[in-house]
Amino acid sequence: MRLIDHHIVGGTAGATGRRSPVLNPSAGEVQAEVALGDAALLARAVAAAQAAQPGWAATNPQRRARVMFEFKRLVEDNMQSLAELLASEHGKVIADAKGDIQRGLDVIEFACGVPHLLKGEYTQGAGPGIDVYSMRQPVGIGAGITPFNFPAMIPMWMFGVAIACGNAFILKPSERDPSVPVRLCELMLEAGAPEGILQCVHGDKEMVDAVLDHPAIGAISFVGSSDIANYVYERGARNGKRVQAMGGAKNHGIVMPDADMDQVVRDLSGAAFGSAGERCMALPVVVPVGEGTAERLIEKLLPEIESLRLGISSDPDAHYGPVVTADHKVRVEGWIAKCEEEGGKILVDGRGFTLQGHEKGFFVGPTLIDHVTPDMESYKNEIFGPVLQIVRAPDFEAALALPSKHQYGNGVAIFTRNGHAAREFAARVNVGMVGINVPIPVPVAYHTFGGWKRSAFGDTNQHGMEGIKFWTKIKTITAKWPDGSLDGGNAFVIPTMA
Repeated sequence: MRLIDHHIVGGTAGATGRRSPVLNPSAGEVQAEVALGDAALLARAVAAAQAAQPGWAATNPQRRARVMFEFKRLVEDNMQSLAELLASEHGKVIADAKGDIQRGLDVIEFACGVPHLLKGEYTQGAGPGIDVYSMRQPVGIGAGITPFNFPAMIPMWMFGVAIACGNAFILKPSERDPSVPVRLCELMLEAGAPEGILQCVHGDKEMVDAVLDHPAIGAISFVGSSDIANYVYERGARNGKRVQAMGGAKNHGIVMPDADMDQVVRDLSGAAFGSAGERCMALPVVVPVGEGTAERLIEKLLPEIESLRLGISSDPDAHYGPVVTADHKVRVEGWIAKCEEEGGKILVDGRGFTLQGHEKGFFVGPTLIDHVTPDMESYKNEIFGPVLQIVRAPDFEAALALPSKHQYGNGVAIFTRNGHAAREFAARVNVGMVGINVPIPVPVAYHTFGGWKRSAFGDTNQHGMEGIKFWTKIKTITAKWPDGSLDGGNAFVIPTMA
């Protein structure tokens, strides 16, 4: 059986020998095994990173940018094979897999501008003969712990900016779909990055804890569930590390009475059910404002959902594929049952779906549930599947309160033709990323990504200028040069000093 190994300098001789199965979600079968590492293996990767990082940091930013340009070209040249590999382990269809890769490449493109992005500040004449300037320097060794749902995009969001800034980076991807992260490391090496600058280690909680505890790792980026994000943040921060930890989500789409309902339905179809709902910026809750709006929405949603085609990941006509594991299928269907028990009215039931010829696949059909209320556990928690819940709101203020009061605050959208309503909503809603007639408001790469409340732990977001700040430390220099006299002229005294 194929073994997916770690990608570290010097190979993996003497590794633990522990392995975990890698499934094909479309077939419901094991297709490979991934090696699982431990603290000793991580220590070897860190030692290689420590050896490589000073020279990489001393390489001028323009030359580092050239490596990023070449990496981008190589990923683009390998797009089809990467997408097929990704889809085979994750289950998302090829078009979605290509989108996963492309959104990661958007951040690589941003990182190609690192010579400009790293420029510091300068003040001439801050005092008599005194100049003050700042410089951004790499943190040293960074690490990323990434989830299964975006095995290309999220690693590139992290290591693209970190490496461009002069850091070495150790990636710990999900053990469910580890092949593409390894392949990205290979392509970075081919692009010209020195050995040790980007390495990949696989593992479970043992490896995660080793990353959080290793004293030489200065900064950690994480994406996953909120409970684990909180754990990563607390343990990493306790060990003196800089940590950004992105958690779960329950994104809402507010539908005002004046919204373009045809566009809303098309947007909801992709945002709620695309990639089987397994994304933190999915839109699993729709909030029609007013009973008339709710009835018009449902009338148009039902035929749209009926037109969705489920298929294996390689089916070019499929709108979405299976969920990632059999356990996750059971979990999603359990939340549907829970919502029904709590009083939700199931309009479309995706439980028990099977695909002819692929009966063992982990498929969940699109599900639509009406009359969901904020007191339901199925509303309070993240389902992470192809399930759309309808929570009716009597007016704008009630609709605004729903995402604002929810424990998660990742993304939210409002659908309206009313500029004042949109402006008011964007200003007042207690959520980190807002879409106005945009169902999945993931910011472009040169802006920043991050939620609020239990959707994010730490005070610095991912990519954009926030990413540059996270992966660098700022140093400020106050300089005075002697004027040539032996005594150096008059002394400059900082005003706050006696």
